[in-house]
Amino acid sequence: MEKIALTRAGHTELNAELKQLKSVERPAIIRAIAEAREHGDLSENAEYHSAKEKQSFIEGRVKEIEGILSLADVIDTSKMSGSIKFGAHVKLVDEDTDDEKLYQIVGEPEANLEKGKLNIKSPLARALIGKDEGDSVEVRTPGGVKSYEILSVEYR
Repeated sequence: MEKIALTRAGHTELNAELKQLKSVERPAIIRAIAEAREHGDLSENAEYHSAKEKQSFIEGRVKEIEGILSLADVIDTSKMSGSIKFGAHVKLVDEDTDDEKLYQIVGEPEANLEKGKLNIKSPLARALIGKDEGDSVEVRTPGGVKSYEILSVEYR
């Protein structure tokens, strides 16, 4: 199996989510299923079916997180420096609109664009890897080619 790169923060977040699912969510859904069973006929019991569906989701997510954590390669980005690589915090400016954005390049399990976590396998991250502050990059997107200038690169 291939190792999964995670930042220390990403590893901590996944562990916290796993703990929440196992110690809070799982017991709560078991109680909800037991309560729904007490209402009688399960074939027409919407509460029961909803609780079983949620239980299936929780169990699937627990297995997914456990799998990720078992293959995790936790990388301490605070000791890194130099050109852009995994874990870098990169400040970019869109050369067409002058919009500035800050991204951290992370592994797939912790990627979340709304939080500025950019998947290392994304076209933008692949274009940034190996570049330095002051460089310009062009990225093909579904909306056309976008140009960015790298304003800063930090490792925390």
